[in-house]
Amino acid sequence: MALSPLRFLAAGSEADRARAVLAGVPLDVTTSYRPGTRFAPAAIRQASQALEEFSPRLQRCLAEVPFLDAGDLELPPGDVAAGLGLIATHILQVTGQGRVPVTLGGEHLLTWPVVQVMAARYPDLAVLQLDAHADLRAEYMGHELSHATVMYLVGRKIGWANLYQVGIRSATAEEWDLARKHTRFFPGNALTQSVVLAAEELAGRPVYVSIDIDVADPAAAPGTGTPEPGGPMAAELLEAVCHLHGLKVVGMDLVEVSPLAGPGDITALLAAKVLREALLSILA
Repeated sequence: MALSPLRFLAAGSEADRARAVLAGVPLDVTTSYRPGTRFAPAAIRQASQALEEFSPRLQRCLAEVPFLDAGDLELPPGDVAAGLGLIATHILQVTGQGRVPVTLGGEHLLTWPVVQVMAARYPDLAVLQLDAHADLRAEYMGHELSHATVMYLVGRKIGWANLYQVGIRSATAEEWDLARKHTRFFPGNALTQSVVLAAEELAGRPVYVSIDIDVADPAAAPGTGTPEPGGPMAAELLEAVCHLHGLKVVGMDLVEVSPLAGPGDITALLAAKVLREALLSILA
């Protein structure tokens, strides 16, 4: 692990008290349009310093939630297999300690090794994906390991009916058909409504949550590798994340922030606030 010069807002330093472990995973190998996700963990930590620890929406303070910021994984540049192996090793360590892994990406492919580990620990695992893209391609440009194939890999691993997809508004015809027929797919609904409906079905089950920042409209999150118009604005995304409260969330990630792709710190700041609300919700 490489220590970051900054810890995420209100992160503690006492490992024995931590209920969750936050780690940056600067994976940036298979991004297909605009790269730059390797810079996201540092940018989100920096942006978090502009936020208050208190959430008016949730009426809770992040300082009350014992979580550890463990820094960033050191990934070998360009070596996808080695990078995924290091991610899996880290998740094994965190879950072996009985703590909730929270992964700050990085590109969306990082979800794959995390889910592999989590599925072995929780045989009835469900994955809740908040994303603009289905990510259900069987391969992308001849490669099975890609941020465009990650949910295809996940669906095959955990069973299609255990993959809950909300916010999706971009897919190939084949992906759309696969989602419509086989995953728990919520097309056309408002994001908050979709999360509420999914949460009702998932009550009591171990759930892994994967949030791709491009689920938000590019007007709210321009700094991402593959922006997709037509999505919810920041307020709705934050509201939807708060409805994770009450779920048995055993792990989560926040991915696809690309700080160099958007003006200012708009996207990193939204990601930091999403993460604040998510931590307060899942660790309540």
